[in-house]
Amino acid sequence: MNMSEENHASKRSLMVSRQIKARGIKDDRVLAAMEKVPRHEFVPENEKSRAYADHPLSIGEGQTISQPYIVALMTELLELDKNDRVLEIGTGSGYQAAVLAEIVKKVYSVEIIKKLASRAEEILAGLDYKNIKIKHGNGYLGWKEHAPYDGIMATCAPEEVPEALINQLAEGGRLVLPVGGVHEVQKLLLMEKSGGKIKKKSITSVRFVPMVGESP
Repeated sequence: MNMSEENHASKRSLMVSRQIKARGIKDDRVLAAMEKVPRHEFVPENEKSRAYADHPLSIGEGQTISQPYIVALMTELLELDKNDRVLEIGTGSGYQAAVLAEIVKKVYSVEIIKKLASRAEEILAGLDYKNIKIKHGNGYLGWKEHAPYDGIMATCAPEEVPEALINQLAEGGRLVLPVGGVHEVQKLLLMEKSGGKIKKKSITSVRFVPMVGESP
């Protein structure tokens, strides 16, 4: 490990202890994934020095990479298992997909902005992630071909929960997503499917970029 990589690893360790553990994230698998995934590889060159700060960063195309704490919180809420299959809506930089891929068997991620989908694929391939599949498409539709999913996460906010995501959630599965308009206070929701019914819980207030695309 060269000096630069050592510096990043040190910042990453501090990020986990001060921003994530200290704020109540307890899942060891989530903490290990956050400690391992090199967040600086997913941000533009001019943002690398701030890669481990606790706030979102611009990744271009009007999109952002979420703050580390929110990434950890949403991942922990899914209560993932190593054999799970997860759908992510809003690939963005690819960072959240990488964190999920450290924990589960397979990650399917949908991104509507082709340039971001291609860039994320390139970064993830360079980091040797083989259990992530990315699709350029409309997140409102989910990814029916590989459904049902044990966990579904959206890293962009629709005004209402897309029906396709509920339909593609496996029995016993969990769906985590922000909901609300771009000028509203959005709510981070946790939804669980049990007995074919959906149980919904509001977790916290958040601010995400809007989900782009069209609801069918």
